[in-house]
Amino acid sequence: MSKFTESFRNIFKIEELRTRLLFTAGLLIVVRIGSHVTLPGVDAGVLADAMRNQADNTLFGLYDLFVGGAFSNAAIFALGIMPYISASIIIQLLGAVVPFFQKLQKEGETGRKKINQYTRLGTVVLALLQAWGVSVRLESLNANGIPIVPVEVQGFFFAVSTMIFLTAGTMFMMWLGEQITERGLGNGISLIIFIGIIARFPHAVLDEFQLVLSGARPVIIELIIWGAMLLIVAGVIMVTQGTRRIPVQYAKRLVGRKVYGGVTQYIPMRVNTAGVMPIIFAQSLMFIPSTILTFFPESDFVGSIAGYFQYTSFTYSFIYGLMIVFFTYFYTAIAFNPTDVADNMQKNGGFIPGIRPGKHTSDFIDNILTKITLPGSIFLAIIAILPAFMVNFGITSSFASFFGGTSLLISVGVALDTLQQVESHLMMRHYDGFMKSGKIKGRIGR
Repeated sequence: MSKFTESFRNIFKIEELRTRLLFTAGLLIVVRIGSHVTLPGVDAGVLADAMRNQADNTLFGLYDLFVGGAFSNAAIFALGIMPYISASIIIQLLGAVVPFFQKLQKEGETGRKKINQYTRLGTVVLALLQAWGVSVRLESLNANGIPIVPVEVQGFFFAVSTMIFLTAGTMFMMWLGEQITERGLGNGISLIIFIGIIARFPHAVLDEFQLVLSGARPVIIELIIWGAMLLIVAGVIMVTQGTRRIPVQYAKRLVGRKVYGGVTQYIPMRVNTAGVMPIIFAQSLMFIPSTILTFFPESDFVGSIAGYFQYTSFTYSFIYGLMIVFFTYFYTAIAFNPTDVADNMQKNGGFIPGIRPGKHTSDFIDNILTKITLPGSIFLAIIAILPAFMVNFGITSSFASFFGGTSLLISVGVALDTLQQVESHLMMRHYDGFMKSGKIKGRIGR
């Protein structure tokens, strides 16, 4: 504990690191303040009454988790940074199938700037569409027959003002994220999502303790729940950090078939190359049936079908898990191309010992990648469906969301990345890091 305390004190001894840390904290505070500023025209008191009856394990409850409660507050930051994330995913997928975007990806810095411009444009379009949907939903909500948006306020001007405020809020948050990345610590966009998730954690813990204090849950059961959560977090860290290193021999001088003065490097292949993206893709698709079914509330047949797509149903979890396994392989194929790796190795005079260059090297790398991706994809599927099972075991839905899914993976990943940057600053100035080895493997720069 003394070593940890000393390392924490060293952070404030380094002027640049202290400035970056305070700058990041200040902008994140701005994000949290904006999450509580209600949109014009919305009655905050009636809204609070209406939100008490909303379930946390629905589509809107899950979305609200990633924006730190701003959606349930009908705040100007209600859309969060999610339109930007969606636009980035769309552009990235287009880069895998559309030649125009493939060309931009290969143009270096110039292409990257153009891709960023298209991403921002896509963010505005998606934010406007989602903001319009939010305005429609707000006009339909009421508490005990009292609408949260007064009847005299509803209409065209309310929709337009909501679209302007929400879109401006998303673009402002995107700008804050860029400022954190450039002048603060860690990835700004990831930290904004991270702070939104963590902001809900104290309320979830309080709900659990209230169950214990009221006698509804024995203390021993609560301790077992916390122990299981710690084991899950440890498993997530192991999978996100796990790699398989492939040795590559680079020759300084090659005469015939003999290598003189060679140097060995390694290709690190991650168990979870896709990160959290498969869960995001699968989750987006699984929301579609539930959303469509809500348009037919009076149909008994549709109601029976909707039961199979409930968040806590076995059918939902099974289909959800299969889709995550599929998208893990899909995204891994986009992010890591064995053919390109093999070609680059051959151009630079490198080879894998015992494997012939060219197609044989590509097939070897693809075989290894396929084998290590399978356990990673299964683990992702288990983590994703775990919150639904926790709810069925009687754990509150707000606390169960921290047992797995996107929230846990994002929280662990962002925490490791940020800690890795702090560690780098400490080591560069010859201070001891938080770990004995002085090295924490984050996702950044790996």
